[in-house]
Amino acid sequence: MFEKLTGMFNKQKGTDDEKTLLQSIDRSRLPQHIAIIMDGNGRWAQRRGMPRSLGHRAGVESLRNIVKLCSELGVKVLTCYAFSTENWKRPQDEVSYLMDLLVEYLQKELDELHSEGVRVNAIGRIGELPNQPQEALKAAMEKTAGNTGLLLNLALNYGGRAEITDAVIKIAHSLNNKQLKIEEINEKVIAQYLYTSGMPDPELLIRPSGDFRISNFLLWQLAYTEFWLTHVMWPDFKRIHLLQAILDYQRRERRFGGIIKK
Repeated sequence: MFEKLTGMFNKQKGTDDEKTLLQSIDRSRLPQHIAIIMDGNGRWAQRRGMPRSLGHRAGVESLRNIVKLCSELGVKVLTCYAFSTENWKRPQDEVSYLMDLLVEYLQKELDELHSEGVRVNAIGRIGELPNQPQEALKAAMEKTAGNTGLLLNLALNYGGRAEITDAVIKIAHSLNNKQLKIEEINEKVIAQYLYTSGMPDPELLIRPSGDFRISNFLLWQLAYTEFWLTHVMWPDFKRIHLLQAILDYQRRERRFGGIIKK
């Protein structure tokens, strides 16, 4: 049942390699926007008798490899769920480690990201993050602002409900300031007030770790997104898994509530 839902290629294990998958993918039908819930870091570490912090560190390497592949393929937008509005409930030492790891990632990878034309962006309530992560994000966004390659969205202190709440507040202010009329409000206008304003909605959502939920991620934007789920924990998520997900996406019929005419 799980494999039917996820589109996993379990029967092809051992036969698919990266080169084969790359040759099978139609570059003209790549998803413009891929979203990933980077889940399973802590469980990956605990199953190996290691502290959860090492799982998060291993997850950073997966992120590095996936960002590089998306850039190579020509994907337009990659949005990665890095830290949710609910993650503040975790132990303080783990939260602090995650914030330090974010700063370390940005400082170590920034030059390479910039050289590859990646534009770094952050979505979420960024102003509520500690000062050091805010400063590192600001530096990364400023340095890469003129790049025209992959747009890398890091979802930090992000929650789908928080995003919609913030959009409603902004719309209310626009109404109050006479910048918007009630009769002008429609789905297109609402989308312009979201953190992802100006970006295409994700065509493909990838969820590692075997869970069947979207965890308060991109609630508005995922309305017609194709899901690809896998039991693989995020630290074990390799380039080949992303290629499998993209190839499965290309085999699906996207109807958007309508009927495909034969």
